[in-house]
Amino acid sequence: MLKAVLLQLGATILAVVISAALFGMRGAVSAAGGGLACVLPSWMFAMRLAAITRKAGTASVAAFVAGELFKVASIVGLLVLVWALYPALHWGAMLIGLILALKANLFAFLVKT
Repeated sequence: MLKAVLLQLGATILAVVISAALFGMRGAVSAAGGGLACVLPSWMFAMRLAAITRKAGTASVAAFVAGELFKVASIVGLLVLVWALYPALHWGAMLIGLILALKANLFAFLVKT
């Protein structure tokens, strides 16, 4: 799971660089907000599953589903928070950051560790 979170962080950094080149500093901040709204809940979910696995030996399906539900709700909440706290939000750049961070999980299975 940590591999996927690190890939999401890398994708967010890439989105910030792309958005900075296309939209300037406003775009870079917006892409960072969109990407980090996805990365932070994913990191918390990964740490929670790791702690449950260390304690019980394996994570239950209920723990996984509850954690995933909390992660999705946290992503939505953080996106609303970014929108509320950053009045100069560039929606295109935020979507670039969010989409790249969300799709980075697809590449986690291709990276060998």
